[in-house]
Amino acid sequence: MPKMRTHRGAAKRFKRTGTGKISRMRKNKSHILTKKDKKRKRRLRQRTLVSSHDRPRMEQMLPS
Repeated sequence: MPKMRTHRGAAKRFKRTGTGKISRMRKNKSHILTKKDKKRKRRLRQRTLVSSHDRPRMEQMLPS
């Protein structure tokens, strides 16, 4: 049986935390930033966890 391959697109977007959960960056931080207030943009800089519903798919794409 061949080796499991890491999905390279997913590897660039998601990281594993120390406890094994998967973190991601938030959306809405790429453009049209002038109308968003400072508090919102500051919050968008922080990483968050992938939801429990999406986690099985992420585990499959990131097998390590």
